[in-house]
Amino acid sequence: MIAGWLKQRAAARRSASSGSALDRRQGTWLLGAAALTMAPHASWLPLWITGLCAMLLAWRGLLLWHGRQAPSQWLLLPLTVAAAVGVRAEFGHFFGKDPGVALLALLLGLKLLEIRAARDIRSTAMLCFFLQLAIFFEDQGFPVAALALCASVLTLAALVAQTDPNGRGGEHLRMAATLIAQGLPFMLLLFLLFPRIEGPLWGMPADAFNARTGLSESMSPGSISALSQSAEIVFRARFADEIPARRQRYWRGPVLTRFDGRSWQAEHAQEATMPFHPADGKRVDYSLTLEPHGKRWLLALDFPAATGPALRHTSDFRLLATRPLQSRVQHELNAYPRAVVGLAETEAVLATARQLPPGFNPRTQALGARLANDAESHEQILQRAISHLQDASLLYTLQPPLLGRDSVDEFLFDSRRGFCEHFASAFTVLMRAAGVPARVVTGYQGGEINPMDGHLVVRQFDAHAWSEVWLAGRGWVRVDPTYLAAPRRIDDGLAAALPAGEALPFSLRAQYDWLRNMRLRWEALSNAWNQRVLGYNPERQRELLSRLGFDPDDAWRLAGVLAAATCMLFLCLLLWTNRARRGSEPLDQAWQALSTKLASRGLARHPWEGPHDYAQRVASAIPELAAAVQAIGVDYASLRYGPHSDSTRVAALRKKIDALRLP
Repeated sequence: MIAGWLKQRAAARRSASSGSALDRRQGTWLLGAAALTMAPHASWLPLWITGLCAMLLAWRGLLLWHGRQAPSQWLLLPLTVAAAVGVRAEFGHFFGKDPGVALLALLLGLKLLEIRAARDIRSTAMLCFFLQLAIFFEDQGFPVAALALCASVLTLAALVAQTDPNGRGGEHLRMAATLIAQGLPFMLLLFLLFPRIEGPLWGMPADAFNARTGLSESMSPGSISALSQSAEIVFRARFADEIPARRQRYWRGPVLTRFDGRSWQAEHAQEATMPFHPADGKRVDYSLTLEPHGKRWLLALDFPAATGPALRHTSDFRLLATRPLQSRVQHELNAYPRAVVGLAETEAVLATARQLPPGFNPRTQALGARLANDAESHEQILQRAISHLQDASLLYTLQPPLLGRDSVDEFLFDSRRGFCEHFASAFTVLMRAAGVPARVVTGYQGGEINPMDGHLVVRQFDAHAWSEVWLAGRGWVRVDPTYLAAPRRIDDGLAAALPAGEALPFSLRAQYDWLRNMRLRWEALSNAWNQRVLGYNPERQRELLSRLGFDPDDAWRLAGVLAAATCMLFLCLLLWTNRARRGSEPLDQAWQALSTKLASRGLARHPWEGPHDYAQRVASAIPELAAAVQAIGVDYASLRYGPHSDSTRVAALRKKIDALRLP
């Protein structure tokens, strides 16, 4: 008995190592699957790793084209060690998402070169599946999902080609698509009912603080104008009623109070579950979908009033999340754009809003003193400052000159050219120099309505800075100094405000309107994916379960429902499979007859063996029957996995098996 088992294991090892040369058809499927799997990773991996992976794929392709064997292991071993050392040098460690994915990508390319046996093909396919999953750590958008699905189909086709090497390419693809289709009901069931976990897919500490572009809690000359070249989406909003006018669409971000002479910094603000201002005027209801930016601020429309367990209000009238945004989030919000805020502001906050560092910007401080001279109120000082800036011939530009130590003086009196942060900073310093409490607010202004889905889209190039001054009896009042020099920036957007002849960001150039329209259509499709698929969060799952009559908090009952539904799906799939196989019962009986006949020589077919592997194992054990058995294996695979099972051909196969005589 033990001797028979050892013979079977030896035969299995021979079968696994048979067919060591990767034939062109199998190799083409596997190479295509690997290329499509690595493609979306190219934008995230370091350039040298992407280039090395491409070279490894090209090398495997050349070997496949010329029908050559895999390179020597003595060559692949130092390449593997060098790749690992390179990853360690690039990232400084092996732990975490980025070095792990980079190492997997390199190992996939090296494994393709190493293929010598059937198990190597299966290992390569598993690496492809792992990397198809790993791309969702970086991007879960619709394009990436579509690429991952296509790569999965090709990987399955490569595995099908391994079990049916003589089948046609269309048959391999059809079988792979069938396997995907059989898994879709289970995927949908788990998607809808399996408990949703809020947060990003990856949470290793080494990856928790990856840098992201966008606003920050500080501002210096050039910090916001640098964002003007980016068309990256920051958030989308969908309004319940009429969309507010562009000049009312101020999306509030960090409020900057402390000034060191060149840069502005945020001051700590109190937090509460309720707004620090009364509801006043018309309420605007909207849904806000924010892209992850790693901070807590929600960039809500001025002035936010929504409340909820995941929301916090600050004393400087911002809306925050309870935790940093590491994944896309959606909130139902409301705002009161005409609310009066800060009427009862504390003296400590007002004192901070008057402070200026000594020894900086002396000309601006002198101008502020002149504006305050003989003024009867802060409102009069404000009007004098606005009139002065309107007459100062300041130019709004994306290409302001570099400024030195006294940046506000140089902007107001020398260069007279700047972007929104220059205007906001200069106006705030001027008001403080005149004794009026003032601060800088950063965020976004405006936004573009996508006509395809009706969402308002706000991008990085909509980043903006404005000022707020505190007036007795009126509280904090928004003043946008940019409007004084470039009113079209607020009314019509960035492109309309720039001087004639100045280079626009690529995405705003009029000659590319056709490209802009294509982008809007694609973004509408991506937004639908984000809202309906990626936006299926725990709250929406609870709503669905409640509508279906289940208690979302009854975990045991939900587990039972999920298990019962899974069993029902398995039963339906089993019934469908058995029905499809009824027509092939004579074929299976013929194949079993071959296994029974060869069992007397210790060559019974193992349950996991496909027709190709089984025929190769028998041919290796009984060379005299090699041609006949391999021909039988080809015929069986064609009938079993082909589109049609001809009864005449099945009968002919049975005759071949019956006529087979063991030596």
